[in-house]
Amino acid sequence: MCNFFSLISDGNGKILYFDSEIRKKIINGDLDYETDSHSSIAAYYKLNEDRFNKWEYNVFTKELKEDQVNAKNNDHATVLYKCQNLDFKTVVPELRLRTIFNPRSVDNALTDGDILLVKRWASVWDSVGASVWDSAGDSAGDSVRALVRDSVWDSVWASVRALVWDSAGDSVRALVRDSVWDSVWAITGSFFELSEWKYVCHEKGEYPFQCAVDLWNRGFVCTFIGDKINIHAGKDMKIIKTITK
Repeated sequence: MCNFFSLISDGNGKILYFDSEIRKKIINGDLDYETDSHSSIAAYYKLNEDRFNKWEYNVFTKELKEDQVNAKNNDHATVLYKCQNLDFKTVVPELRLRTIFNPRSVDNALTDGDILLVKRWASVWDSVGASVWDSAGDSAGDSVRALVRDSVWDSVWASVRALVWDSAGDSVRALVRDSVWDSVWAITGSFFELSEWKYVCHEKGEYPFQCAVDLWNRGFVCTFIGDKINIHAGKDMKIIKTITK
């Protein structure tokens, strides 16, 4: 499976890709193609893939990756311009394109409201991974889900890895890493607009893991160690408060 967003071009700037209508049919099993496969795109449009240039565009970094140039011309500049000006709501309506926030970029004092968010997060965190994985994948497709998840992780891991490696002992370190991943999953899910999220009770249209997103945006990351919840913040992501579940 290629990465989202995959497309092909004819060497003269004409691009071909799967829009939301086609992608939905593929995801639902009505069409036997892959949503982000260059071969599938060429086959669907009844084209010889060996005569078309193949590209992958990252909607977060705005970078166009050359997968293979087969046409007489390398139309990279034109393809990049078209990708940068493409309305991706016509490709994946559920996808919310925005900047990935780094929790180390702010310095806020912990409030009673934040503690309430922490407790709410503690009540739903164990379902976030499976919920976001299945809900986003079933709706937007595996390649879109994977891009968002990997982009969130890559953007914040350098900032929070000390939080993991400074933990004493392999068992605690594993729990801390899992906790960070839970937050990453919560942030990942916030990039999708879905009416229903699996495996967790919530009001229709409500994002059930918004509490973790709100904490993240205020600069707080929670780790769960046994019956303790550590709240981390600041440039070094140090523990600023510990509460009991």
